[in-house]
Amino acid sequence: MGLEFVRLFDEWADSYDHSVTGHDLEYRAVFAGYHKILQAVADRVSGNIVEFGVGTGNLTEKLLKQQNQVIGFEPSSAMREKAFEKIPNARIRNGDFLNFKLDGSCDAIVSTYAFHHLTDQEKAEAFSKYSLLLNKGGKIVFADTVFLNEQHKLAVIDKAIKHDFFNLAEDLRTEYYSTIPALTAMLHANDFSVEFIQLNSFVWLMDATKLS
Repeated sequence: MGLEFVRLFDEWADSYDHSVTGHDLEYRAVFAGYHKILQAVADRVSGNIVEFGVGTGNLTEKLLKQQNQVIGFEPSSAMREKAFEKIPNARIRNGDFLNFKLDGSCDAIVSTYAFHHLTDQEKAEAFSKYSLLLNKGGKIVFADTVFLNEQHKLAVIDKAIKHDFFNLAEDLRTEYYSTIPALTAMLHANDFSVEFIQLNSFVWLMDATKLS
């Protein structure tokens, strides 16, 4: 994950929780049902869990309330500070989807609103790493903006421009939002089955299970 995204999240840390609760009109549809989306991820995993892109700790809180053991990785020091303010005893380390230190295996890997910061090549590399961490039946459960195909992505960008949501349109153009067929192919190549469930007009839940 590029350093530009770390700088972005350092700058966003103070206002992140305000943004995800719908106060930013341009991104309101992206974050619609934010806490329900996080809960949907939390409800699909249990046990020893690794979380990538902890941010301010909102998903971490939900996972811990359900009596899971959680190790989180977050590359932004400002975001980690916000998370520790909420959850002083949380295990949150400096790291990201590809660069992290973990001893042993885990039962599940989770993330919300973050996987699009990786290129498709990096996503495939991440899935390869996670396949080694998970035993048979282990899960990857991510929620993020995903598109049905490239034509769908272009149509959503065009719609954003028509509504004068120019920042949103630029984000969708320049960040690495994937399609369901692309993610499915990556996961199948790494011995996962997968289902996708749409949670709002942008965000899909990706629930992948290690087959062997």
